Amino acid sequence: MSFGFFRNLTKARPAPVVEREHCVAGRTLPLKIVESDRARRLTLRIDSGGRGLRITVPPGLRRGEVEKFLERHQDWLEQRLAKVPNRPQVRPGIKIPVRGVPHRIVHEPSKRGTVMLSRDERGPLMIVHGDRVHLPRRIADFLKREAKREIEALVVKHTGAVGKRAKAIRFKDTSSRWGSCTSDGNLSFSWRIMMAPRPVINYLVAHEVAHLKEMNHGPKFWKLCEQLCPETERCKDWLKRNGGALQAIMFE
Repeated sequence: MSFGFFRNLTKARPAPVVEREHCVAGRTLPLKIVESDRARRLTLRIDSGGRGLRITVPPGLRRGEVEKFLERHQDWLEQRLAKVPNRPQVRPGIKIPVRGVPHRIVHEPSKRGTVMLSRDERGPLMIVHGDRVHLPRRIADFLKREAKREIEALVVKHTGAVGKRAKAIRFKDTSSRWGSCTSDGNLSFSWRIMMAPRPVINYLVAHEVAHLKEMNHGPKFWKLCEQLCPETERCKDWLKRNGGALQAIMFE
């Protein structure tokens, strides 16, 4: 019996998606099953930060084949997820990095819903006003505003250096990549990058702006990236080692 919701669609339509949950290693994770005309076999991927699972399947695959596939890869999933950082929920008392500097979250409900950075004798603080229920969203909104302000300025700087213009700059909460550049000049960035150190933020912007001139990852691209950001290798390594922890922080 095939998935009833997977119909024969034209290529112009989006791929059918089934969303459910899957329990593994003591966690209940969202699972997306995506049918692709280009898929010749089943592939399984863990989203960055362990936020979910994704299986890509060929058209018309039977439901039972997906279940067997998951059973065969249960041990693999458990081993991989054991290496994924815990997913801390944003709440008062924990520390969250801003430009690489950990700030302890302090909730002060008596004032209107704003976020401000401060410090006391124990170190940097992130003071969040307003109702407790809105605290995670307010912190996420704060990081988005900071990302827009800082990244847009860096885009202007680096596009001026390469002699190219960005058509648009967008900010998203993507789990699979930190940034992207389309062939028509649209740049996208994950606002979570504002939790990384300043040099890493600069590297990410330099990386995507370099794609405006070199839409590949060949030698010319990396040479241009190094020209825009001399710390490219160090920052790329930092993001590879620490990016998963930033992606794992929950703002729901």
